[in-house]
Amino acid sequence: MNDDDACGVMEAQYIRRHHRHHPKENQCTSAVFKNVRAPVPLVWSLVRRFDQPQKYKPFVSRCVVKGDLGIGSVREVNVKSGLPATTSTERLELLDDEEHILGIRIVGGDHRLKNYSSIMTVHPKVIDGRPGTLVIESFVVDVPSGNTKDETCYFVKALIQCNLKSLADVSERMAVQGQTELLEK
Repeated sequence: MNDDDACGVMEAQYIRRHHRHHPKENQCTSAVFKNVRAPVPLVWSLVRRFDQPQKYKPFVSRCVVKGDLGIGSVREVNVKSGLPATTSTERLELLDDEEHILGIRIVGGDHRLKNYSSIMTVHPKVIDGRPGTLVIESFVVDVPSGNTKDETCYFVKALIQCNLKSLADVSERMAVQGQTELLEK
């Protein structure tokens, strides 16, 4: 078995364990994977900040949280221009610092992502002989009227890929700069 096969097996195990979505007939679901050349604690310190998605999500201009940052807290996100939305209201569904799992559900906003929920997990992975991170983000969402499942999945995956690329860029820059202190919890 080569490294690619082992990696595929590992990713499949993570998907089965943490990324269980049960799509209905009018929904699509998928997962996006990103290797990050930075250690898990550094990457997780960015991902877990429900109150500061703008630290790495390039389309977020502002975020205001209602609640104590525990499960059930809600954030009002302002989206930068250029996307077909200006606001998104999102609820924290799951935050597990031991297993490195973040779950979010969109509960409102002026966009077409209805019944959207996502799960992000962060896993240790050796990349080029150094401690790195495998980030997986999966989602389920309604297919809007006038769109196909393929079109909807393509759009959502493109947004997630952009966010994960930015997460990798920010994390790797912090790692290169020797930034060892993690973001405050």
